[in-house]
Amino acid sequence: MNVMLGRNAGFAVLWSGQFLATAGLTVMVPLLPFYLTHLGVKDPAANRFWTGLCVAAPAVTLCLVSPVWGRIGDRWGRKWMVVRALFGLAGCLLLMSFCQTPFQFFLCRLLQGAFGGVVDAASAYASSEAPKEERGKVLGMLQSATAAGSLIGPLIGGVLADWIGFRALLWAIGVLTGISGAVAVVVLRETYKPKAEETPKTRVYGTWITLMGHARLRSFLIAGLCAQIGVFGLVVVFAPYVQGLGGTDGQASTWVGILQAVTWGASMLGAPWWGVQNDRRKVEINLFWAVLGCAVSILLQVVPSHVYWLIPLRLLQGFCFSAVMQSVMLAVTEESTKENRGLWIGAANSFLVLGQLLGPLTVAVLGGLLSNGWLIVIMGMTFLVGAVALNRSESWKSVVLPSIQVGFERWKMKDDQ
Repeated sequence: MNVMLGRNAGFAVLWSGQFLATAGLTVMVPLLPFYLTHLGVKDPAANRFWTGLCVAAPAVTLCLVSPVWGRIGDRWGRKWMVVRALFGLAGCLLLMSFCQTPFQFFLCRLLQGAFGGVVDAASAYASSEAPKEERGKVLGMLQSATAAGSLIGPLIGGVLADWIGFRALLWAIGVLTGISGAVAVVVLRETYKPKAEETPKTRVYGTWITLMGHARLRSFLIAGLCAQIGVFGLVVVFAPYVQGLGGTDGQASTWVGILQAVTWGASMLGAPWWGVQNDRRKVEINLFWAVLGCAVSILLQVVPSHVYWLIPLRLLQGFCFSAVMQSVMLAVTEESTKENRGLWIGAANSFLVLGQLLGPLTVAVLGGLLSNGWLIVIMGMTFLVGAVALNRSESWKSVVLPSIQVGFERWKMKDDQ
């Protein structure tokens, strides 16, 4: 592609595919306890057990296979990794619609993680095909697809499940995702023609060590992991916390839905803005302020005594969080080569996916010892740890601090005049 991805059909396919994948997954996850009841898990304790297993399952397999798919993409083409991810997700959703037991559903969720990875596949393809000066904008627009899917999915999931049933819902989402994969086969074009024999022969899982040994990327990965731990841990504790606030009047579920929609709506609007900023100035600066903004907005959520005051804080949280993943992926793109970009992005993504497991696990371990308010404080503190990691990095010392000093000197000169 010789024109900006955002102006052609290729980017439209990437955006819609990532939107459908995210919407399809977020449609189902909040309804898992109900679907498992439909599969015969009626005991509350057993239902919680199977729900936890099924929620965690895709993250486990995705963490293991993401670098492998990245390496295959480097050797045989990143377009086909996007196609693989869409068809793989479609097939898994269709299989889920035929499940008769919770164990069968659990296996399908494991398979989903093994064949999924739409986000990292799309990121690897887009960052390789987009002009260098527009990578931030393209990754920002793709992040907005994830936010839009996370916003729309839960809003329509409950209604459609009641209207057409769980199995029909899964089948419909699977068919739509499969159609998106078929369109990707026809529409996507790849200017980079990889040759398997020219791909660097590095160990796939040794890439994690390579990335963590990289002075610049180490701070990005730590910041991203901390953000993932904080946001996924917050998901677990947020609903019961809202229920205990004033102003819910027996409508806690409604308010949780509203606040989630507010958060993802702000993320959808903020993602393109952060992408443009990443093209204009060093990504270190943007990520630091974004992570710090998340920390402040989450820590302040323990202050209000009325649910209404959470709205502006969730707006700020969503807006700032939309910068995190795209900034990490942009930094990985900048430090990688075309020959190893898919592998590096896959390895970075698998590292960040650990946050999806560590966040809920941290809340589960501390939940019996601390109140919901203190758990939210701890999740906010994880973002502060990420900001500190960026603050102590060599890239911060060599890039961000000098730029802040130059800006301060310019401001001082104007003030003296």
